[in-house]
Amino acid sequence: MIVWLNGTFGAGKTTAAHELLDLLPGSTLYDPELLGDGLRLMLPAKRFEEVDDYQDLPSWRRMVVDTAAALLTEVPGPLVTPMTLLRQEYRDEIFGSLAARRIPVRHILLHAEETILRQRMAHREENAENGENAEEAQEPTAVRRWSLAHLEPYADALSWLKGDAHLVDTSRLTPRQTAERVAEALRTGAGACDIVQTPEPTAETLASGVLLFDDQDRVLLVDPTYKAGWEFPGGVVERGEPPAQAGVREVAEELGIELPRAPRLLVLDWEAPQPPGFGGLRLLYDGGTLTDERIGKLLLPGAELRAWRFVTEAEAELLLPPVRWNRLRWALRARERGCPLYLEAGVPVG
Repeated sequence: MIVWLNGTFGAGKTTAAHELLDLLPGSTLYDPELLGDGLRLMLPAKRFEEVDDYQDLPSWRRMVVDTAAALLTEVPGPLVTPMTLLRQEYRDEIFGSLAARRIPVRHILLHAEETILRQRMAHREENAENGENAEEAQEPTAVRRWSLAHLEPYADALSWLKGDAHLVDTSRLTPRQTAERVAEALRTGAGACDIVQTPEPTAETLASGVLLFDDQDRVLLVDPTYKAGWEFPGGVVERGEPPAQAGVREVAEELGIELPRAPRLLVLDWEAPQPPGFGGLRLLYDGGTLTDERIGKLLLPGAELRAWRFVTEAEAELLLPPVRWNRLRWALRARERGCPLYLEAGVPVG
């Protein structure tokens, strides 16, 4: 298990994490920030100039999961992980990949009001200037400026953080008291991330997606909890299952919508392998237009999907990862022409 202590700088994550080690038998401190430091030493400086934060590196996010899995083969766990994680798509990617490895996550948000956070940052800077914190003594002002710059992103992220994590207000708590509150929350099952455990593929896969439309010809997209980015309803075809039937099954399971007939094929796209992904064949079907009554009955399984929305083609381009957007673009053209298209890596062939 991983106990992920989230929160902005000054919330007390690191000090509480060390106290928590005493309260959780067999626990080990796991700090993904060390992975970022390692990447700074190994990757060309130019690569870091292309991102705002090492969390923006796909390699860092992958390493967080792989390293956690490796550590849990060496220690009993849990892993106590004090790490600020404010971008929801990164949370989805990391927590979803951990779920695929059958590693449960308890998400705990250590929160303090902004005035308290600013006071702690100022106190931290003062200690550094007085030589009490050797690690930050060289550039205390720069450290504080960097910390202050993250207050606004944290405030913006609070709406989803409070809905996803168990909140512990640290404003008037000592690190020990914070750790005790966290330990008690863990004992009662708080902070459990009920994410669908989609096994990581070990070879090429066959997947079916279904495009559903409203009366304005907007297409339905869903927001999975277990991976980054918006997606089409659908999923991996099970062994021995007809692909069109797989699409029908996934729509029923994900949204509670029973399609009256097998959907019509729009595109078959060969997705090239991009490590760590294996690629495979991706099919998109036309599930037809939903009436307002059926739209009103759409359901969302909380462990799998966070939200749904109908979007125009232009809006979809802003939401979908490039590979999915390309597939949708050609699927819409195929729908207009009434003729399915064969794609390779998103490009029509023939």
